Amino acid sequence: MDSTFVKHALLVFIALALSAPPAATLEQNCRFIQAKAEREGCYKRQEEELAAKRKPAPVTDESRALETQRQMRQDDDAVYRSINNICRGC
Repeated sequence: MDSTFVKHALLVFIALALSAPPAATLEQNCRFIQAKAEREGCYKRQEEELAAKRKPAPVTDESRALETQRQMRQDDDAVYRSINNICRGC
């Protein structure tokens, strides 16, 4: 075989392997599963995955969040002070 043919075949194989969806995404339509127990298990897994996606990320560092909020309030106060110092009607 020609070495360029082998290289091209290898590239095509890699491209197909990367473009193939993972096995978990192949079973998205649970309604087509005939066995009731398997179908219900599929629905339950989908619900758990969806709940995990919707769950907000917990705040890991509460003091950092409070510091950010304090800094925002200081910035707002500085803006309000600078707006009040503008001469209107001078």
